[in-house]
Amino acid sequence: MVAQRLQLGETLPETCRHGVITVGNFDGVHRGHQQLLALLRERARAVSGPAVVVTFDPHPLQLLRPADFQPVLTTLVHRAELLEQHGADHVVVLQTTPDLLYLEASEFFERILHRCLAARGLVEGPNFLFGRDRRGDIGLLGKLTRQANMSLSIVEEFTLAGVTVSSSRVRGELVRGDVRAVAQLLGRPFQIAGTVAHGQKRGQALGFPTANLENVATIVPGDGVYAVRVRHREKIWPGAANVGPNPTFGENARKVEVHLIDFAGNLYGQTLAIDFIERMRGVQEFANAAELRCQLERDIQRSRTLAAGT
Repeated sequence: MVAQRLQLGETLPETCRHGVITVGNFDGVHRGHQQLLALLRERARAVSGPAVVVTFDPHPLQLLRPADFQPVLTTLVHRAELLEQHGADHVVVLQTTPDLLYLEASEFFERILHRCLAARGLVEGPNFLFGRDRRGDIGLLGKLTRQANMSLSIVEEFTLAGVTVSSSRVRGELVRGDVRAVAQLLGRPFQIAGTVAHGQKRGQALGFPTANLENVATIVPGDGVYAVRVRHREKIWPGAANVGPNPTFGENARKVEVHLIDFAGNLYGQTLAIDFIERMRGVQEFANAAELRCQLERDIQRSRTLAAGT
């Protein structure tokens, strides 16, 4: 899917209009979002219109309170792909500007949802807030949709183990390195992507060459050694990834290094996507290279099993 970018005042293709709409950041496209998207698609099919997701770029917090902004869970491109997989016919990306953020709630509804998108219905969660200073709530949205003769469907929060699934909950589990729990919240393994850059070639000297990932645009799980799957072009490889420093060699910089099991070839400059399956252990300092090599052999053996078994 190619997301349709939209600036305030612009018009949209007719294919994006006269459907059922949902508005939000949808960072991570977790299982709560997926529940909402399923209802969005159902409501859109009932009116023979498109299921349209309206999201924002950049994230509004980057303009409003940049000090509070947290790294995203998904890039815009990956988010659009996931939204499509879970039911969206179109993803409309609103360009976040001060003019957009200063729209009062009723003006946002009128200009974006009513006139620009010609929405026939809306689907939102119970805590949806919109407009300047997030002053618009579900009560106001209900009033505005009734006046505009639009339907409004409210999706209850999705809970797991009695706790609401949210982007902040996903982020917290990632910081702890619990990628197994994250996969339960997302309904899939957590993924990062980056470009392979030249490193110290420590792994190659030990017999386990690693790809050093740079330009990772999303949050990275907490420090540790992980069983992963590595997506390279059209193929998936089992792998072992180290996130964090390399204390054995006195290196304190936080890095993401991944060994592709059974892979041979040059990856420099290429993009890899890494699916995190399980955290196997923390970052450790070893007495010497031989001790580290023995541990890496055990890590790789376990990674192969874990990557194949989930």
